[in-house]
Amino acid sequence: MTSAAGTSSGLPRVGVVSLTQGRRPADLDRGLRSLLAQEGVVLDIVCVGNGAAPGAVPDGVRVLELPENVGIPAGRNRGAALVEGEFVFFLDDDASLPSPTFLKEATGMLGATPDIGLLQPRVVDPDGAEAPTRWIPRLRKGDPATSSDVFSVWEGATLLPRAVFDAAGGWAEPFFYAHEGIELAWRVWAQGKRVWYAGDLVAAHPAIDPARHSQYYRLNARNRVWLARRNLPGPLVPVYVASWTLVQVLRWARRPDRLRPWFAGFREGWASDPGGRRSIGWRTVWRMTRAGRPPIL
Repeated sequence: MTSAAGTSSGLPRVGVVSLTQGRRPADLDRGLRSLLAQEGVVLDIVCVGNGAAPGAVPDGVRVLELPENVGIPAGRNRGAALVEGEFVFFLDDDASLPSPTFLKEATGMLGATPDIGLLQPRVVDPDGAEAPTRWIPRLRKGDPATSSDVFSVWEGATLLPRAVFDAAGGWAEPFFYAHEGIELAWRVWAQGKRVWYAGDLVAAHPAIDPARHSQYYRLNARNRVWLARRNLPGPLVPVYVASWTLVQVLRWARRPDRLRPWFAGFREGWASDPGGRRSIGWRTVWRMTRAGRPPIL
């Protein structure tokens, strides 16, 4: 890795944001060191302590400590505002890059395919546990090593051209947690770009249940409603929300402990301000439909 202050020599420049609450120091250290081991790129790395000090970080990593937890999307945005480069890469504090050429290959892919505006790699458990299918962001999961266009992303390792990220407006700060990866993907499609699942590139992340977060079910529902209200053409808003309501009711029909907070979030999504509106437009809906997934599910 060449530092941002070093001689770039035409190498891709990547601003990197690692977000943490200081709860996983060993994982964070592994992830940061996997970044510092990257070859063939110039990196500008910031570790954002989201309401907590990140602790000791390796040389070559700057620290931004936020006085309070502003949420995952806002925390990432705060870090992105500090780093420089024609690309921006987000890596969760419990994720890492097994290959030292990951960013060289990923930026090369974006450079060679300029209509790709957002890239998510295949995700594997570092200890060999079975990877959850939710890490493959498509309806027909298939072989995880198969690459394809997608319409949402797992947010733990994502790469974008900086211009695309800025034009998207960054991560959806009001969401706090959950589904910000869907909105960012939709906003990339709205720019006439594609979102790419790169099955031939690998990031590592422990296979853990996202429902470990105490507010998971409420925020999952609230943000589904907000996602539609913020982004979809008016007639599609109730269609999208209704389809996901049906999915959740069928999925958790025998789990009232999950449906109760989910419907509380559903009501909150309609009653509260989603933080503005910027429709992706019918042209984007048509492009997404032609590419395999209309934004109604």
